[in-house]
Amino acid sequence: MVVSVMVGFASGIAAVLMKTLVHYVHGWIELIPDFKYSYFLLPALGLLITFIFVKYFMDGNMERGIPMVLKAIARKSSFIPLKHTYAHIITSSVTVATGGSVGLEAPIVATGSAVGSNIAKLNEVNYRERTLMIACGAAAGIAAVFNAPIAGVIFAIEVLLTETIVVSYFIPLITATVTGTLVAKIILKESILFNFSLKQNFNYHNTPFYILLGFLCGFLSLYYARVFKATEHKIHYGKMNGYGKAIFSGLLLGGIYFIFPPLFGEGYETVRLMGNDRFTTVADTTTLFSYLPADWAMIIFTGLIILLKPVAAGVTIGGGGNGGNFAPSLFAGSFVGFFFSRLCNITGLLQLPVGNFSLIGMAGMLSGVMYCPLTGIFLIAEVTNGYELFIPLMIVSSISFFIVKQYEAYSMDTKQLAKEGQIFTHEKEKNILTTIRLEQMLQGNYGTIGIDKKLKQLIEVIKRSEKNIYAVLDHKQKFAGIIELNDIKQKLFEPASFNTVSVKSVMKKPPAVLFDDENMLTAMEKFDISNSWYLPVLTRERDFVGFVSKTKVFKKYREILADQGDLY
Repeated sequence: MVVSVMVGFASGIAAVLMKTLVHYVHGWIELIPDFKYSYFLLPALGLLITFIFVKYFMDGNMERGIPMVLKAIARKSSFIPLKHTYAHIITSSVTVATGGSVGLEAPIVATGSAVGSNIAKLNEVNYRERTLMIACGAAAGIAAVFNAPIAGVIFAIEVLLTETIVVSYFIPLITATVTGTLVAKIILKESILFNFSLKQNFNYHNTPFYILLGFLCGFLSLYYARVFKATEHKIHYGKMNGYGKAIFSGLLLGGIYFIFPPLFGEGYETVRLMGNDRFTTVADTTTLFSYLPADWAMIIFTGLIILLKPVAAGVTIGGGGNGGNFAPSLFAGSFVGFFFSRLCNITGLLQLPVGNFSLIGMAGMLSGVMYCPLTGIFLIAEVTNGYELFIPLMIVSSISFFIVKQYEAYSMDTKQLAKEGQIFTHEKEKNILTTIRLEQMLQGNYGTIGIDKKLKQLIEVIKRSEKNIYAVLDHKQKFAGIIELNDIKQKLFEPASFNTVSVKSVMKKPPAVLFDDENMLTAMEKFDISNSWYLPVLTRERDFVGFVSKTKVFKKYREILADQGDLY
């Protein structure tokens, strides 16, 4: 409990620092004469500074956001390096403050998690408690940013603690989020916090339109994920060096912002206008949309921003920036709700509450992009200071999440890591196997014998060994096969054959082999397919390393299961 308060306080301070830095830098930027022309240079400058910092202070590599945290929990015993307590603050603040079209929430989660891991390490707690403190840090960061402690707790449970959750986890999580929220409320001005005021209450007659909005959010979430990943991949793996990517990406963003200014930075100012139903004019720097009728100009403008948001976010990350898709999904969602309601209203047959639909759209896109429907529901409920919209929030978020899950089992940020067994998922058995390393299960000291030897030499190996399985090596000392004691038991009682029977004649190919760079998920699949109790482990060059026993794996598996009880 004491440690959770410490983690909540430190994470709240980190979140406040990041939001304040970006807020004041944006204020300074707006004071620049001819501000609209600075769009062309600021993003490139920010990406260049971020790239240089990562190159010279982070050894050219920095794992980002939520995937970094999930991987640390699953593969690194919940230890996160100390440098992550400050690196994300610097890089994401620079990226977003200079116009990067991403959010601070994922870096805040990474920072809060690093704070939790390192404070837990100082207090010498065990792996389970370290993992809980990581979740406390992330939850406190989210709670501080949005003034939403319940959403912070739900986020930690829904996104980070996918492996297991017990009742005793809630109290430290609540303590941390309350602490983080209080820190933000005391230090930050109310204008910097994320808050809305409802203009209209929920009208059940609009339920069919909320259902349609849910479907729209679901399919647009799929569009967002695929366009973002394609854009990021194309730029990140382009032929230009790091400096060139940063400058090119920054200039490309500048051109996009010149035509569509709301895409600059996090975009929360525009989101506030939409959620409070005060977005009434097109921010048209080029005056291109002034030639259209006002209503259609607004609809076309917002529709294009929805389509371009994942492109701008992908360019920012691919160009070397640091940020996440939490804020962009909220931003896109507010535009989806606004676009949908205004399009319906333009017919003149009905009058949907635009502000409410913008807020509901935020939850729908957050659910579909980040795979956290409960977080979306409670976040919007808290930032609107009540649960008036709870029913439409549940409808839209659940439909959106249902749709994306039909096409993609995992979110775009975790898809590859989940397939590789690098992070925990909602499949408990795989999570347990993820924590077990193949090298931990490896049993050495197995006897080996050359393929050109006779049974007599094999008997000498058997005499010196307590094992009942042996590896056979060829003339180049590479793995050739195995000999099991049961297979040659009868020949051991035939002394006349000791000098005539060759090792090669009694050797057999193993039903499967493991390579030393494979994980335990693959190992158990091979055990199941081969129906074998022992499998040889080789290097990729086919050098023999040892055997893995299914018995030892099961023993470790039971130990981990036994350890997953209540904290108290």
